[in-house]
Amino acid sequence: MTALKLTDVCKTFGTTEVLKNISLEVEDGEFVVFVGPSGCGKSTLLRVIAGLEDATSGAVEIAGDRVNNVAPAKRGIAMVFQSYALYPHLNVRDNMALALKQANESNSTIDERVTEASRMLSLDDYLTRRPAELSGGQRQRVAIGRAVVRHPKLFLFDEPLSNLDAALRMNTRMEIASLHRSLETSMVYVTHDQTEAMTLADKIVVLRDGRVEQIGAPMELYNNPANKFVAGFLGAPSMNFINAAGAVELGIRPENLNLSESGQLQGQVIHVEKLGGDTNIVVTLTTGETVTCRLFGQHDHRVGEQVTLGFDMNRAYLFDASGERIEPS
Repeated sequence: MTALKLTDVCKTFGTTEVLKNISLEVEDGEFVVFVGPSGCGKSTLLRVIAGLEDATSGAVEIAGDRVNNVAPAKRGIAMVFQSYALYPHLNVRDNMALALKQANESNSTIDERVTEASRMLSLDDYLTRRPAELSGGQRQRVAIGRAVVRHPKLFLFDEPLSNLDAALRMNTRMEIASLHRSLETSMVYVTHDQTEAMTLADKIVVLRDGRVEQIGAPMELYNNPANKFVAGFLGAPSMNFINAAGAVELGIRPENLNLSESGQLQGQVIHVEKLGGDTNIVVTLTTGETVTCRLFGQHDHRVGEQVTLGFDMNRAYLFDASGERIEPS
């Protein structure tokens, strides 16, 4: 069954068109990530799915039912926001149970679901604590637990890790992935962080200026980007772009550049990032363009050093003047 189907969804605020004919499907049990730069429309699209914003036109279907005129509480969804939005006067157990109590669920059902969510999210030791006594990561797990207990048809996550530091983001990312495997429920996740998108998604939807640029599995998009925007957005460090003959632009991922005396590119090192397992060297080419070369392991290079970089054309990409990918002949 298709968990979510959007057909030609548009959203306009006054004269500003924010979403432009969005069509996509989320299959049952699939983890789909909406990714794109700030202002691309990804959070607005999530709010339209949730019913917090009305679509100007187009259809929103959840589990086969059109829900354009259905209230958010009746759509069978549960949403986790960037802010934890926990009730400070309630402990963890009561925060997770509140929506079930408001829905007049039985005490036995409430206890069963809270216990189940607490076990999944390793919250058993914190059930009697209030939010002020929890870390940021623990508060976000409570917010996720509050969604889990509702047994929704569809989970919606709106940048849930943005308020966490790097270590907590990684840990919580793993917990969300584990939760998805356990629940086997469809999830739609919004982020501007392409690392989150690549590591969590079964399918990525890349958005720009309110339009879908490309949809596909993470490595499919990484290896076969449809255009320059997708190629440059996915990957860290991002893809290098070099002007070539005939209004064609060459795209080379940093890991596909190497130091070689017989290489095609010459330039001067302007920055070195020693990351331990990897070394990134940033080079200004004699043509004036700047590229990043990612080297495995530890390397000693100095700012001002002259280097020659090489690459295999079979691992490069070509883009036309409009940014569209030129497929190899």
